[in-house]
Amino acid sequence: MTITEPGKQRTTPRYHTIGIGAGPSNLSLAALYKNVTTEKLALFDARPGAGWHTPLLYPGVRMQTGWMKDLVSLVDPRHELTFLNYLVTSGRLYALINSQFDSLPRIEYERYLAWATERLGVVNFSSRVESISITDDGFEVTVDGEPAAVSEHLVLGLGTRPVRPAYLHGLPEERAFIADELGARMPALDHNAPTAVVGGGQTGLECILRLLGSGFTDIRWLGRNQWFRSIDDSPMANELYRPSHIEFLQGLNRSKRREMIDDSRYSGDAITPGGLRALYQSNYDGLLTLGRFPVTLLPGRDVRSSTPLPDGDIRLCCTTSTTPEEHDVRQVVVAGGREHVEAPFDDELRERIEFDDDGQLLVEPDYSVRWKGMNGHRIYTFNASRYSHGLTNAGLTQLPVRAAIVLNSMFDREIYPISDELCAVQW
Repeated sequence: MTITEPGKQRTTPRYHTIGIGAGPSNLSLAALYKNVTTEKLALFDARPGAGWHTPLLYPGVRMQTGWMKDLVSLVDPRHELTFLNYLVTSGRLYALINSQFDSLPRIEYERYLAWATERLGVVNFSSRVESISITDDGFEVTVDGEPAAVSEHLVLGLGTRPVRPAYLHGLPEERAFIADELGARMPALDHNAPTAVVGGGQTGLECILRLLGSGFTDIRWLGRNQWFRSIDDSPMANELYRPSHIEFLQGLNRSKRREMIDDSRYSGDAITPGGLRALYQSNYDGLLTLGRFPVTLLPGRDVRSSTPLPDGDIRLCCTTSTTPEEHDVRQVVVAGGREHVEAPFDDELRERIEFDDDGQLLVEPDYSVRWKGMNGHRIYTFNASRYSHGLTNAGLTQLPVRAAIVLNSMFDREIYPISDELCAVQW
C-alpha cells in the first residue's frame, strides 16, 4: 500500500494485473508478461520469501519433469529467465552436466525459482490476501485489513496445501504428523522403533528415502492402491502433455473428458521409476546389513482410524481387499495428498462466480473463470481446472504454454503463438 503525507488521502496502488500466489504458475506468467508489455503486474504471496514445497526438499529428491520445461522456454527460449541461463549465471552449468542426472534435484529447481523471483521484482511476500472484491475500479485485494492493490485483471495461482486426515486427531503431535513436518520432527524420533509412512504417492516415497538415509531400521509403507504405481513416462503418455491434447480435450463433452482424464492419471499422479529403484536398492543394502528389509511395503491398505495404546504405541486400523488389519507402530508420517486452496472471494464476488455440479470453478479454454457482470475485468486461474484442461492443469510441464494462453486472452491478441501441429497422434 502507498501511504501519502499526513493529512493527505491514502491511495491504493493500481495495476493492470494482480496475481495471487507466487508459485511456478504465476512466476511463469510474470516472466512472459515483463517482455511484452509496459503495464504493471504484482504478485502477492503469504510466504516470507521465495520457496517451493520447501519442507519436502530433501537431499536426493528429484524432479518429475525435464529441465527444458522451465518457466519460459517452451514459448520463448531466448528469454533471460530460462533454466539454462540460470545455470550459466550461477556458474554451475558444467558441474550439473557432468553429474549426468536422469532427473534434476528438486532443490536446484527451487533455487532456479528464487533466482527468477529476484530478477522479476514483482512479488510482495508476507502478504496474505484476506479478501478479493470487485469494485467500479476493478478487483481490490485486502491485506492486513487494508486495501493493498486494485487491478483490471486477476490471476489465481493458489496451489495446494497438505491434507491432515481425521485419524491424526488425538495422537501425540511429536510422533504423528504430516509429511511437511518430517524434517523438523525427525531428530526427536526413535530411529529403531516401528515407523509408518501412510500414502502411496511420490511424497510418501520421498519420506521413506529420507528416513532410510537417516538410519531408520523399521519402516512400514502403507498405501491405498493395490501397488505403488510408477509414472508412465513413455512417449505415448507424454503426448498427453502437449497443447494439441489440451485443445482436443476442450472439444469433448464434460463426462467423456472426465473419464479420459481419470483414465490417464497415472501418467502424472504416480511415483518416479528412479525413486522406486532407489528404494529397492537401499532396501536390499539394508537386508545385507541387518539380515532383514528395513522397509516393508504394504499396498492395498486404507488407513481409516487410529488408537493410542497404553504403552505409547499407535494402532492404525486399515481396510484391505479381504479382512481389516491393525498395525502397531511408534510413530506415523502421513503423506496423504494435497487439496486445492480456494480463492478468498468476498460474498458479493463469490455469488457472481459460476461453478459446476461438483462445486468447481467453471474454467474456459483460455483459463478464464466464468462469472457474471465482468465488464471487461477477467479472472484467470491456474491449478484449478483438472477436468477441463487435463493433467497439465496443475503440473509443471506446460507452465509457459498456460501463461502464454492467458496473456493472449488478456490482451486480446496473439502475443505468443501456440503451435503444436507436428504431431503423429490424431486424437
